[in-house]
Amino acid sequence: TDLLFVKRHTYTRSDLELDFGGRTVRTDGIERNTHDNPFGAVMFFQGEVTGTVVKHKLTAAMPDLADVFEVGDSSPFKVGQWWTAVVDNLAGRDERELQKMVQITEILGGGRVRVNYQIGWDLDAGRTVTWTRVEPVERVHVRNMVFVGAPPYDGPQNGELPDDREYTGSHPVAYEYAAWCDVAGIDASRTWWPVVMRRWCTYFRTESCSLKNPPTVFYGGAGYLTQQIYCLYGHVADCHTSNARHLNDLTASAYCKVENCHGDGDDAGGNPFTTHGQYEHDLVFTGNSGLMDIANSGAQWGISAKRITVRRHVCSWFVANTKITDLTLEDVRVVPRSTFDPGGTLTVNADGVQMRGCSARTFAIAQRSSRSARPNVIEDCSFDLPKGQVLVQTPVSNPVHFVRCVLTGVDGVVLRGSGTVRFTDTVVKGAQGGAPMLVGAAEVVVSGGRFTDTGVKLSAVRDQRIAVGGGALIEGTNSDRALLSRADGPGAVRWELGDYASATGDPGTAHVAVASGVNRYSAVGARFSGGALTFADAAFGGESYLLHTGCAEEGVKRAAPADGPRISTTGVFAV
Repeated sequence: TDLLFVKRHTYTRSDLELDFGGRTVRTDGIERNTHDNPFGAVMFFQGEVTGTVVKHKLTAAMPDLADVFEVGDSSPFKVGQWWTAVVDNLAGRDERELQKMVQITEILGGGRVRVNYQIGWDLDAGRTVTWTRVEPVERVHVRNMVFVGAPPYDGPQNGELPDDREYTGSHPVAYEYAAWCDVAGIDASRTWWPVVMRRWCTYFRTESCSLKNPPTVFYGGAGYLTQQIYCLYGHVADCHTSNARHLNDLTASAYCKVENCHGDGDDAGGNPFTTHGQYEHDLVFTGNSGLMDIANSGAQWGISAKRITVRRHVCSWFVANTKITDLTLEDVRVVPRSTFDPGGTLTVNADGVQMRGCSARTFAIAQRSSRSARPNVIEDCSFDLPKGQVLVQTPVSNPVHFVRCVLTGVDGVVLRGSGTVRFTDTVVKGAQGGAPMLVGAAEVVVSGGRFTDTGVKLSAVRDQRIAVGGGALIEGTNSDRALLSRADGPGAVRWELGDYASATGDPGTAHVAVASGVNRYSAVGARFSGGALTFADAAFGGESYLLHTGCAEEGVKRAAPADGPRISTTGVFAV
């Protein structure tokens, strides 16, 4: 029969199978919860924290993927035991790279133990790891339940405090210090805290669960389907939310996978997929849909994550611009939606980011960290950019490489960062009458591809180099009527133009316009059709030079200083 729970239960037993057979569980009138307690579930399964604690300061650095820890004295440790391992915090109060429940797999000599976890972050010598022995609940499974959270459902609308519903609301399941505990087939509605709440859990599955219409998506920590804190080796699959805050939240967790999960009704900004930014690492998201952000909860926790992979994801907003290292995005489609983000925003951090087959409208590259040796590559992607979009933000000092991409709607797009920007076989299409791209990168390399009705204007805020070749085509015109040009900034510009073609039907549009500053210009083997070449006397005095030779000019009006010791325009084929 259907059930009514009026008590909140805590269990410490292992090896339980609770199958509700699809019956409805209600909780009207359930006893009040305590303050800020997502573990006050109808069924809370909790392991035991023992009094055995070991602290040890590392005498040597631990590299990424290490699984052998110094513990000083290994005698308290036995193979098969479970311990929590917590490193001391960095600058943020809760900024720790290590917070996991691990099992001892081997006792080694020299006061060392091996555990069932390879760390995801380097730990320097001198860091202190605190070990606490725990006895987790094991193999406690909850399945096949329709759960209705307790009323009242109405209350403060925007997360204001106090909110009495944190005491009167209900949710079905919570685990703390648990191993091999699975949840499947819970269809929940109107719940307050996460439907499935986990902390200090290792080896688990959450499958075929759903949440509809929680009372709030604004109160901190409330309105989730599932949250995992300090968790390892989890698998969340085939889940769904409607009008919820988060479908899945991974906090300080690692080696987890989320697949075929879908969140709708997220117009209020309740992004279904999130990570907290407390040094999560090695997470995979595959075949999901719904708003997503990564590592966005604030400096207190470190705003850091590493080796996050997202494949075949569709949403209207995707933000990953904090200290996220080695992010991989494959076939991520960000589609503008008038009811939430008409801009279709996608932002990433230039710290080992690699993107393949992605699309968005408002795309931006930020940089908050520089930990990776992996190149930043955006490959086979398409972006329909709004007017004046800052494509590469000011802090970006790492190189960024666009390969076989398509950028459309380009009108005054800005690349402010100092890091090298490369366009290889990339198509850039300007808006009619739009301004050229304004680029502040120390180096701009265009190899192959096509620029149409746009162009590159160097800001000259620093010394810059621009190289164009590889059979590239730059064509059309723009509002500046100059396809390659520079601003009147203090930087010296090195121009290296080679195997490329430039064509315009507008006699007043310059293929290259150099009007001021220090310039070291070389064009050898380029092909120009129509329009003009404009080299002002003021741009080629002092340290500047101009070498324009071996080029073909068809119907081009060229204005250049007279040849001299630092000026040479001979050897040009002009018709």
